[in-house]
Amino acid sequence: MQEKEKIERRRYKRLPIDLRLEVDEIFKQDYVVLKDINASVYVFDISKSGIGFLSESKLPVGYYFRALINLGEGDFFRVVIRIVRALPSEHHRHVYGAEFVGLAPFLADKVDKYEKKLNKFT
Repeated sequence: MQEKEKIERRRYKRLPIDLRLEVDEIFKQDYVVLKDINASVYVFDISKSGIGFLSESKLPVGYYFRALINLGEGDFFRVVIRIVRALPSEHHRHVYGAEFVGLAPFLADKVDKYEKKLNKFT
């Protein structure tokens, strides 16, 4: 039996990015807040709907955190991010998938602008 090709289910194209974030607290909807997390996060890709990132810290799926996404050249936005999946990786790290929560369309358009900027250099 042949292995079926993986079907791409993402709504938006993932773009490479080199971004570091510090996560000090995470929270859940029922006023559950975990403080003093002190997790360093390396964001390796971004789309209009979310980010992919690595961290040595173990972060729980379903929790949220606030972040400042800096796309360079003065283009940035503040966002709430929900962790939707976590997979173990090598060297005691974890790979995470996360989605933007309630991101206004004009802010999501900044990711389109970022993609155009990337395409100029390729």
